[in-house]
Amino acid sequence: MLARGLRRAVLGEQRFGRKPFEGQRTERVYALLAKCPEVAQLVEHPRVLAIGDAFLESGYLLSSIQAVNIHPGEQAQALHCDDDAGAPPRPRAPQGFSCMWALDDFGPDNGSTQLVPGSHLWDAHRVLRREDAMPVKMLAGSLLVYLGGVHHGGGEHRADSARLGVSVIYCQPWLRQFENQTVSVPPKAAAQYSVRIQRMLGYSMLGPMGTVDGRDPIRLIEAESA
Repeated sequence: MLARGLRRAVLGEQRFGRKPFEGQRTERVYALLAKCPEVAQLVEHPRVLAIGDAFLESGYLLSSIQAVNIHPGEQAQALHCDDDAGAPPRPRAPQGFSCMWALDDFGPDNGSTQLVPGSHLWDAHRVLRREDAMPVKMLAGSLLVYLGGVHHGGGEHRADSARLGVSVIYCQPWLRQFENQTVSVPPKAAAQYSVRIQRMLGYSMLGPMGTVDGRDPIRLIEAESA
């Protein structure tokens, strides 16, 4: 049901990436909580939140959520890791973790996510090689979770039909999010979600920081709901 709803709500307009890293045969639809409320069940899945509670500090944030629909003919994405931006040098403590939800079967021929196992433990001098990456095989409905320091990328797509996944990235509460979630999902839209999701979007405070007019920003949502 989620896959059908997602395809109906946000895909099919052939909004391919604007540059090679995004994928010029890849549809990427950002800010999914503003466009497809059904994805909330992925964001706050109990097993995912248990991982976040174990690896990240209290009050961690939703950094990014996007649909990634890779079409036939796509080239392999450059290997990268999600917590490099503004992070201290390697080796380092986790800055975040990433989830890939497979809404179609993933395999080595249709652009499956490729991981470099153990790369979150590397130091800054280790040379990254494409041959170190291994494709992850996943059945539709499966979930792949990896720390933000793991190098990864979408693989080359040599099959006949597109494969759809949902990428969800969480980060430490003191980091800037990839997506400006409180602009993407303003208070009126955020009111439909749980308080946990509202806090992860950024309607939250870190100690005394993050106020709006001196008050907790979640009050903006409460005002919309009144």
